[in-house]
Amino acid sequence: MKKALLVLVFLVSISCKNDTKEKEEQTVDASAVKVSGKELFEGEGNCTACHKPDQKIIGPSLEEIAKIYKEKNGSIVLFLQEKSEPIVDPSQYDIMKTNFAITKSMSDEQLQALEDYIYSFSK
Repeated sequence: MKKALLVLVFLVSISCKNDTKEKEEQTVDASAVKVSGKELFEGEGNCTACHKPDQKIIGPSLEEIAKIYKEKNGSIVLFLQEKSEPIVDPSQYDIMKTNFAITKSMSDEQLQALEDYIYSFSK
């Protein structure tokens, strides 16, 4: 009887350790998913080809984009999903359309990270 009880206690303790380990792994995995808007902007998004932080090149500067979207309470995410009209420089919309293939394939989290990064340039 004592041996059976000892074996049972041993098995329960191993089971509890495995549950704790799985929860720790899930927590680590969730935090590893965090996305950097700056990395997306400079890399996969190919945004630096047309946008710079403080000067207009082909497209408006990030400062201008952030300022106008804040003033007009617009959504950069919806624009990047092609679900809202351009509000910063509509004359450049046709040029921007080529990048919608990239931004529309991004997750909501990635788009939110891009929007947060752009808003970080508001004064």
